[in-house]
Amino acid sequence: MHLLIAAAGSGRRMGADRNKLLLMLRGRPLLAWTLRSAFAAEAIAWIGVIGQPGDQNEIAPLLQGASKPVAWIEGGSTRQESVERGLAALPGDVEHVLIHDGARCLVDPSLFNRCAAAVLDGDAVIAATPVTDTIKRVDSGGLIAETPDRAELWAAQTPQGFAVSALREGHAKARALGWSVTDDASLFERLGWPVRVLDAGPANIKVTTPFDLTVAEAVLAQR
Repeated sequence: MHLLIAAAGSGRRMGADRNKLLLMLRGRPLLAWTLRSAFAAEAIAWIGVIGQPGDQNEIAPLLQGASKPVAWIEGGSTRQESVERGLAALPGDVEHVLIHDGARCLVDPSLFNRCAAAVLDGDAVIAATPVTDTIKRVDSGGLIAETPDRAELWAAQTPQGFAVSALREGHAKARALGWSVTDDASLFERLGWPVRVLDAGPANIKVTTPFDLTVAEAVLAQR
């Protein structure tokens, strides 16, 4: 299984002046923890890290001495464009790929393995977790418009896994029609293609805010 790690983000919501994946977390850059899990996942044979040119010098040392092949890929101006560039950089004979957000640094190696197994079994798949809060849809005036059935709601996460040919087709369609999506599964949804949900468990959070960084520190301390 080939893995693309999206690492071209910023520190805007974190209130940082740099890519949040380069912030220190228990003595290592946040991205180093993501890579550590990817290196430990038996199913992953190749890793592509998609980042911005300005971060390459700081990320490069994290890729040295890896236990499996790792490639640097220059990202685009949006996550969608970055993933599309990652797909273009895959070795020519690749049939399946996992996409993972570098900010999900608590991902367990077993989750990479489970997602890989599902994709190789023929499914498009996303890691996700059931929603536990009661969700309200709110109108533009700030009034509650609807309460969706919580039993049907899942919070989408990564890894997400797909057949490479289908994902490339989805990105080409999005570019042609001007679609803008926040995850790759949304392309499959718009095209009417099935995507299976795989329960990721509670710890696979995305580090976006200073509070998330505190939670990640606590989880890693327990591990």
